[in-house]
Parts: sequence; C-alpha cells; structure tokens
Amino acid sequence: MRAPWLFVAPALAALLLFFYLPVAAGLVLSLTDCDIYALADLGDLRWIGLDNYRRLVADPRFWVALRNTLVFVVAGGALSVATSFAAALAVSARLVRGRAVFRTVFFAPVVTTLVAVAVVWRYLYHPRLGPLAYGAHALGLTPVDWLGDPRWVMPALIVMAVWKNFGFNMVIFLAGLQAIPERLYEAARLDGASAVQQLRYVTLPMLVPITVFVALMTAIGHFQLFAEPYVMTRGGPGDASLSVVLLMYEQGFRWWNMGYAAAVAFVLFAMVCGLSTLRLVGRRPA
Repeated sequence: MRAPWLFVAPALAALLLFFYLPVAAGLVLSLTDCDIYALADLGDLRWIGLDNYRRLVADPRFWVALRNTLVFVVAGGALSVATSFAAALAVSARLVRGRAVFRTVFFAPVVTTLVAVAVVWRYLYHPRLGPLAYGAHALGLTPVDWLGDPRWVMPALIVMAVWKNFGFNMVIFLAGLQAIPERLYEAARLDGASAVQQLRYVTLPMLVPITVFVALMTAIGHFQLFAEPYVMTRGGPGDASLSVVLLMYEQGFRWWNMGYAAAVAFVLFAMVCGLSTLRLVGRRPA
C-alpha cells in the first residue's frame, strides 16, 4: 500500500509547499496590520482579526472594483464563449478550406504576451493617432476616447480580452464538435431536420458539458483581470476600469498595506471557490 503514496508524494509535497502553505500564510496575513513598517521590523506587526475585512466592506473603491470585475466577467465571458463557439462552427464546417490555417490564425493571440497585446491595443484605441480614430475621421464621425471615457473604457477592455482569449476556447469547442457522432446528424437529416434544427437539437445539447466547462474557466480567468487595466488605463479614468486584482496590487505594492491586500485577495479567492462549488453542485445526479 505504500507504493501509490510514494508515486504521489512529490506532487503532494509540491502542492503543500507552493499552494497550501502560501494560502495559509496569506490568510494569517489578512488578519494582521502588516505594512511597510512591519516588513522592516516584525515587532510592529499586530494581530487585528477581521478589521481588514470590515474596512474592505466599508471601502467604496472595493465595490467599484467589484462591479467593474463582475461586468468584465459576465459581459466579457458571455461574448468570449459566443465568439469562440461561432469560430469553432465556422472552422469545423466542411465548406471551409484551409481549416488548419484558420485554427492557427485564431489561436495566435492566445500565445502572444498579454502586455504586448495591451500596448498594441492602447495604440489602436488612441483618440487622435489610432487607426480607429482615423477610420472615424474618414467616415465623418467624431472619434471616441475609448480609454479616456468612463462609459467606453470597460467595453474597450472587454473587446480586447475577447480577441486575445477566444482562440483557446475555440480549440476546446472544436474538439467537442469533432467528438459528436456523425450518425446523429445523419439521423436528423433523414428526419428532415434543417441545418438550424441540427444545431439546436443535436449540436447544442451534445456540447452542454463543454460549454459549461468553457464558461466556468473563462469566468475564473476574467475574475483575475489585471494586466489589461494596469497597462492600458491604470484603473482610470476615475476608477472606471479598476479591478479587484488591480486594487489588491495597489494596496499591497504601492501603499504597502499587505494585510489589507491579503484580505482583498481572499475575498476574490472566496468568490472563485464559490463559482467552482456551484459547478460541482450542478454535476450531482438528481
């Protein structure tokens, strides 16, 4: 009976060292007033219990950051799933030639450095020098200050994130489409089902588990929104693009309120765990 434990021992040790211990340390940190003075002298570190969480609930910027993050998760996640599914249908269609080329083109943004993508898109969104501004001038329209207008900054970030990430979900949907037995489509065609009916009654039901998985993983990834607003807007204008992770970064590494930053991190951790738990509950047989 020792042999199985010997095989899994390295993985368990890695999980303990690089996940469970840091999580436990972060939880303890969130219950202290750790700041730059405590980092210099541990004698200045005090145990304050849940004070950081009470401060968090009373912090208006946290609720703004949470609202922005939820908008990004819901709107961006839905748009990303829909776009990747549509791209997978287009690439898997037999009438499309050069499907391997399309797969590569669509997947290329996924492997591109996010910071580089954000810098390029910041130029695209420039209200005077960007291609979008030139296009608006050519059409006789007033250019939109995408990153400087609180009404448009989140939609701009969502569009960029969808373009950056939908290729990965597309590959997963492609695998799901290829796993659907062809006999189901043949039976549907013999019954007189149109292409739309085949999509509704064969493709979509067969892809429900994959769609739920893609939606869950996309939501978890979008909850960690950081690089896009950090590189492109710094959370502005006026906190219109401030995210929970960006707030945590500012508190921890700009103002050195490490205890408060750890509390923000654990609230985000609890939300992601709750989302994952809902998925597990949904999988239980009735």
